[in-house]
Amino acid sequence: MTVQWNGTEYPYGSRRRVVYARNGMVCTGQPLAAQAGLRMLLAGGNAVDAAIATAICLTVVEPNCNGLGSDAFALVWAGGRLYGLNGSGYAPTLLTREKVLAAGHREMPQRGWIPVTIPGAVSAWAELHRRFGRLPFARLFEPAIQYAREGYPVSPTIRKLWKAGEELFTPFKGNPAFQGWFDTFLTLGRAPQVGEMVTLPDHGKTLEKLAESYGESFYRGELAEKMDAFSRETGGFLRKEDLAAYRAEWVQPIRTDYRGYD
Repeated sequence: MTVQWNGTEYPYGSRRRVVYARNGMVCTGQPLAAQAGLRMLLAGGNAVDAAIATAICLTVVEPNCNGLGSDAFALVWAGGRLYGLNGSGYAPTLLTREKVLAAGHREMPQRGWIPVTIPGAVSAWAELHRRFGRLPFARLFEPAIQYAREGYPVSPTIRKLWKAGEELFTPFKGNPAFQGWFDTFLTLGRAPQVGEMVTLPDHGKTLEKLAESYGESFYRGELAEKMDAFSRETGGFLRKEDLAAYRAEWVQPIRTDYRGYD
Protein backbone atom coordinates (compact mmCIF):
# COMPACT_ATOMS: atom_id res chain seq x y z
CA MET A 1 0.00 0.00 0.00
CA THR A 2 1.24 3.48 -0.83
CA VAL A 3 0.18 7.04 -0.18
CA GLN A 4 0.63 10.03 -2.47
CA TRP A 5 1.51 13.60 -1.59
CA ASN A 6 1.96 16.36 -4.16
CA GLY A 7 2.34 13.77 -6.89
CA THR A 8 5.02 11.77 -5.07
CA GLU A 9 4.33 8.21 -3.96
CA TYR A 10 5.53 6.92 -0.58
CA PRO A 11 5.27 3.41 0.94
CA TYR A 12 2.60 3.43 3.65
CA GLY A 13 4.05 2.67 7.07
CA SER A 14 7.63 3.13 5.88
CA ARG A 15 10.20 4.65 8.18
CA ARG A 16 10.56 7.64 5.94
CA ARG A 17 8.79 10.67 7.35
CA VAL A 18 8.12 13.71 5.18
CA VAL A 19 7.11 16.93 6.91
CA TYR A 20 5.94 20.03 5.07
CA ALA A 21 5.61 23.57 6.39
CA ARG A 22 5.14 26.85 4.57
CA ASN A 23 5.83 29.42 7.28
CA GLY A 24 8.10 27.83 9.85
CA MET A 25 9.10 24.68 11.66
CA VAL A 26 10.37 23.88 15.15
CA CYS A 27 11.93 20.50 15.95
CA THR A 28 12.73 19.30 19.47
CA GLY A 29 12.74 16.15 21.55
CA GLN A 30 9.75 17.43 23.54
CA PRO A 31 6.49 18.55 21.86
CA LEU A 32 5.67 21.21 24.46
CA ALA A 33 8.97 22.95 23.78
CA ALA A 34 8.30 22.85 20.04
CA GLN A 35 4.94 24.47 20.69
CA ALA A 36 6.69 27.21 22.68
CA GLY A 37 8.76 28.06 19.61
CA LEU A 38 5.73 27.96 17.34
CA ARG A 39 3.94 30.37 19.68
CA MET A 40 6.71 32.90 19.06
CA LEU A 41 6.39 32.50 15.29
CA LEU A 42 2.62 32.94 15.49
CA ALA A 43 3.16 36.08 17.59
CA GLY A 44 5.26 37.63 14.83
CA GLY A 45 8.65 36.54 16.07
CA ASN A 46 11.46 35.26 13.88
CA ALA A 47 13.45 32.02 13.90
CA VAL A 48 15.85 33.27 16.57
CA ASP A 49 12.96 34.20 18.87
CA ALA A 50 11.52 30.72 18.36
CA ALA A 51 14.85 29.00 18.99
CA ILE A 52 15.46 30.90 22.23
CA ALA A 53 11.93 30.31 23.54
CA THR A 54 12.29 26.63 22.73
CA ALA A 55 15.64 26.36 24.53
CA ILE A 56 14.25 28.13 27.60
CA CYS A 57 11.21 25.86 27.66
CA LEU A 58 13.35 22.72 27.41
CA THR A 59 14.94 23.56 30.78
CA VAL A 60 11.47 23.01 32.27
CA VAL A 61 9.87 20.23 30.25
CA GLU A 62 13.03 18.22 29.50
CA PRO A 63 15.22 18.95 32.55
CA ASN A 64 17.01 15.62 32.16
CA CYS A 65 18.95 16.96 29.19
CA ASN A 66 18.75 20.76 29.51
CA GLY A 67 19.39 23.24 32.27
CA LEU A 68 20.29 26.82 33.14
CA GLY A 69 23.77 25.56 34.03
CA SER A 70 24.43 24.41 30.47
CA ASP A 71 26.28 25.84 27.49
CA ALA A 72 24.94 26.85 24.08
CA PHE A 73 26.18 27.28 20.55
CA ALA A 74 24.45 28.88 17.59
CA LEU A 75 24.85 29.34 13.87
CA VAL A 76 22.60 32.00 12.33
CA TRP A 77 22.29 32.77 8.63
CA ALA A 78 21.11 36.36 8.19
CA GLY A 79 21.59 38.98 5.50
CA GLY A 80 23.70 36.67 3.37
CA ARG A 81 26.17 35.99 6.17
CA LEU A 82 26.76 33.17 8.66
CA TYR A 83 27.18 34.22 12.30
CA GLY A 84 28.61 32.00 15.02
CA LEU A 85 28.06 32.28 18.75
CA ASN A 86 30.16 30.44 21.32
CA GLY A 87 28.20 30.20 24.56
CA SER A 88 30.50 27.73 26.31
CA GLY A 89 31.96 28.55 29.71
CA TYR A 90 35.45 28.09 31.06
CA ALA A 91 36.70 26.81 34.40
CA PRO A 92 36.42 29.05 37.50
CA THR A 93 39.56 31.00 38.40
CA LEU A 94 40.02 29.11 41.68
CA LEU A 95 40.08 25.70 39.98
CA THR A 96 43.57 24.61 38.97
CA ARG A 97 45.11 21.38 37.73
CA GLU A 98 46.96 21.09 41.01
CA LYS A 99 43.73 21.19 43.01
CA VAL A 100 42.18 18.48 40.84
CA LEU A 101 45.21 16.24 41.37
CA ALA A 102 45.30 17.02 45.10
CA ALA A 103 41.68 15.85 45.34
CA GLY A 104 42.83 12.43 44.14
CA HIS A 105 41.71 12.67 40.51
CA ARG A 106 43.93 11.62 37.62
CA GLU A 107 41.26 12.68 35.15
CA MET A 108 38.32 15.07 35.28
CA PRO A 109 35.45 13.58 37.36
CA GLN A 110 31.92 13.66 35.95
CA ARG A 111 30.07 14.75 39.11
CA GLY A 112 30.52 17.32 41.84
CA TRP A 113 31.92 20.85 41.77
CA ILE A 114 35.22 20.11 40.03
CA PRO A 115 33.83 19.69 36.48
CA VAL A 116 31.51 22.72 36.79
CA THR A 117 32.29 25.55 34.37
CA ILE A 118 30.74 29.01 34.00
CA PRO A 119 27.28 28.39 32.47
CA GLY A 120 26.99 30.01 29.05
CA ALA A 121 23.43 29.32 27.90
CA VAL A 122 21.71 32.31 29.51
CA SER A 123 24.29 34.74 28.14
CA ALA A 124 23.94 33.12 24.71
CA TRP A 125 20.18 33.68 24.76
CA ALA A 126 20.68 37.35 25.57
CA GLU A 127 23.38 37.88 22.94
CA LEU A 128 21.32 36.16 20.25
CA HIS A 129 18.29 38.25 21.08
CA ARG A 130 20.18 41.54 21.15
CA ARG A 131 21.46 40.95 17.66
CA PHE A 132 18.61 39.16 15.94
CA GLY A 133 15.52 39.06 18.17
CA ARG A 134 12.27 40.71 17.21
CA LEU A 135 9.90 40.07 20.11
CA PRO A 136 10.53 41.47 23.62
CA PHE A 137 13.04 39.27 25.47
CA ALA A 138 10.67 38.63 28.37
CA ARG A 139 8.04 37.33 25.94
CA LEU A 140 10.30 34.40 25.09
CA PHE A 141 10.12 33.15 28.68
CA GLU A 142 6.33 33.04 28.92
CA PRO A 143 5.72 29.41 27.85
CA ALA A 144 8.47 28.08 30.11
CA ILE A 145 7.25 30.07 33.11
CA GLN A 146 3.69 28.89 32.48
CA TYR A 147 4.73 25.22 32.45
CA ALA A 148 6.94 25.69 35.51
CA ARG A 149 4.08 27.27 37.47
CA GLU A 150 1.05 25.33 36.23
CA GLY A 151 2.77 22.04 35.49
CA TYR A 152 2.96 19.64 32.58
CA PRO A 153 2.36 15.90 32.17
CA VAL A 154 5.42 13.67 32.07
CA SER A 155 5.81 11.71 28.82
CA PRO A 156 7.16 8.13 28.62
CA THR A 157 10.55 9.22 27.30
CA ILE A 158 11.01 11.93 29.92
CA ARG A 159 9.93 9.49 32.63
CA LYS A 160 12.61 7.05 31.48
CA LEU A 161 15.31 9.73 31.54
CA TRP A 162 14.09 11.07 34.89
CA LYS A 163 14.29 7.59 36.40
CA ALA A 164 17.81 7.20 35.04
CA GLY A 165 18.71 10.49 36.72
CA GLU A 166 17.31 9.24 40.01
CA GLU A 167 19.48 6.13 39.81
CA LEU A 168 22.51 8.19 38.81
CA PHE A 169 22.29 10.67 41.68
CA THR A 170 21.07 8.41 44.49
CA PRO A 171 24.67 7.63 45.56
CA PHE A 172 25.12 11.36 46.23
CA LYS A 173 22.14 11.65 48.55
CA GLY A 174 23.22 13.36 51.75
CA ASN A 175 25.88 15.43 49.97
CA PRO A 176 24.93 19.11 50.52
CA ALA A 177 26.09 20.05 47.01
CA PHE A 178 23.45 17.72 45.51
CA GLN A 179 20.58 18.37 47.91
CA GLY A 180 18.95 20.91 45.63
CA TRP A 181 18.60 18.30 42.92
CA PHE A 182 16.65 15.97 45.20
CA ASP A 183 14.50 18.81 46.55
CA THR A 184 13.63 19.92 43.01
CA PHE A 185 13.29 16.75 40.97
CA LEU A 186 12.30 14.12 43.52
CA THR A 187 9.65 16.01 45.47
CA LEU A 188 7.68 12.78 45.95
CA GLY A 189 10.79 10.88 46.94
CA ARG A 190 10.96 9.30 43.48
CA ALA A 191 10.95 10.12 39.80
CA PRO A 192 7.48 11.07 38.47
CA GLN A 193 5.40 8.45 36.69
CA VAL A 194 4.11 8.73 33.12
CA GLY A 195 1.22 11.19 33.02
CA GLU A 196 1.90 12.74 36.42
CA MET A 197 1.88 16.53 36.54
CA VAL A 198 5.17 18.18 37.42
CA THR A 199 5.54 21.75 38.63
CA LEU A 200 8.83 23.58 39.18
CA PRO A 201 7.81 26.77 41.04
CA ASP A 202 11.33 27.82 42.08
CA HIS A 203 12.56 27.34 38.54
CA GLY A 204 9.70 29.53 37.39
CA LYS A 205 10.80 32.29 39.77
CA THR A 206 14.34 32.05 38.45
CA LEU A 207 13.11 32.36 34.87
CA GLU A 208 11.12 35.44 35.85
CA LYS A 209 14.29 37.09 37.19
CA LEU A 210 16.13 36.25 33.99
CA ALA A 211 13.31 37.65 31.87
CA GLU A 212 13.14 40.88 33.87
CA SER A 213 16.91 41.47 33.94
CA TYR A 214 17.73 40.38 30.38
CA GLY A 215 19.77 37.57 31.91
CA GLU A 216 21.92 39.95 33.95
CA SER A 217 20.79 38.57 37.31
CA PHE A 218 22.45 35.27 36.43
CA TYR A 219 25.88 36.85 35.99
CA ARG A 220 25.86 40.20 37.77
CA GLY A 221 22.90 40.22 40.14
CA GLU A 222 20.84 38.37 42.71
CA LEU A 223 21.15 34.93 41.14
CA ALA A 224 24.93 35.31 40.83
CA GLU A 225 25.12 36.18 44.52
CA LYS A 226 23.11 33.07 45.43
CA MET A 227 25.27 30.79 43.29
CA ASP A 228 28.40 32.28 44.87
CA ALA A 229 27.04 31.69 48.38
CA PHE A 230 25.98 28.10 47.61
CA SER A 231 29.34 27.33 46.06
CA ARG A 232 31.19 28.62 49.14
CA GLU A 233 28.91 26.69 51.51
CA THR A 234 29.32 23.37 49.68
CA GLY A 235 32.99 23.43 48.72
CA GLY A 236 32.67 24.73 45.17
CA PHE A 237 35.10 26.82 43.15
CA LEU A 238 32.58 29.02 41.32
CA ARG A 239 32.53 32.68 42.40
CA LYS A 240 30.47 35.70 41.45
CA GLU A 241 33.58 37.27 39.92
CA ASP A 242 33.74 34.38 37.44
CA LEU A 243 30.12 34.92 36.49
CA ALA A 244 30.50 38.70 36.20
CA ALA A 245 33.43 38.35 33.80
CA TYR A 246 31.59 36.02 31.44
CA ARG A 247 29.82 36.88 28.19
CA ALA A 248 29.00 34.65 25.23
CA GLU A 249 31.35 35.36 22.33
CA TRP A 250 30.57 36.04 18.68
CA VAL A 251 33.03 34.09 16.53
CA GLN A 252 33.84 33.46 12.88
CA PRO A 253 32.48 29.98 12.09
CA ILE A 254 34.95 27.37 10.89
CA ARG A 255 34.58 26.80 7.16
CA THR A 256 35.99 24.54 4.47
CA ASP A 257 35.51 23.93 0.77
CA TYR A 258 34.31 20.53 -0.39
CA ARG A 259 33.97 20.03 -4.15
CA GLY A 260 32.89 23.59 -4.67
CA TYR A 261 30.60 23.81 -1.66
CA ASP A 262 31.33 25.94 1.43
